Amino acid sequence: MNEMTWELFHQQVAACAMCPLCQGIHHKVPGQGDVHAPLMLIGEGPGQVEDEEGLAFVGPAGQLLTKMLAAISLPRDRVYICNIVKCRPPRNRVPEDAEATACMLHLRNQVALIRPQVIVLLGSTAARHTIGPEVRITRDRGRWFERKGTWMLPTYHPSALLRDPAKKREAWEDMLTLRDKLLELGLYSDLYGSSANEE
Repeated sequence: MNEMTWELFHQQVAACAMCPLCQGIHHKVPGQGDVHAPLMLIGEGPGQVEDEEGLAFVGPAGQLLTKMLAAISLPRDRVYICNIVKCRPPRNRVPEDAEATACMLHLRNQVALIRPQVIVLLGSTAARHTIGPEVRITRDRGRWFERKGTWMLPTYHPSALLRDPAKKREAWEDMLTLRDKLLELGLYSDLYGSSANEE
């Protein structure tokens, strides 16, 4: 088996037809950012703007995510951002379990390449498919989970905050929790104020 590289990863995503989501889309959206980042953010799936541009989190939810990171002094280009599924589900519906399961190969390859020390899971789809089906965002957001030496923090998806601004206070608490963990692990200075290395 060939050793996974970013070139091979992008080739696999581009050629992927493991579920029907690849039909009728404009672009695959593998993810982007600093491939050496200790912090990775995982969302649900691409929306309309992401499908059109081939980039993760560039629509209204992505703009809010950028502001959330900036609020704790994290430049967006110093983290890596992707989604559970790499193709836009029709009408922005939630990815079906079979679709998410088929796409997990790509996500596992990304995690293996980046080897993040901290992962933020944006929304219930990302949390359930990464931590486990028992996770509930309303109950478990802001709580740390440790898996194979990697710290994982579920929080609200930015699109949920756009629909229900009352949740922004809890999301802000989660961002402070994230900042504190990065400080505790000695990673905050690595993320803040360094030059990005984009893939």
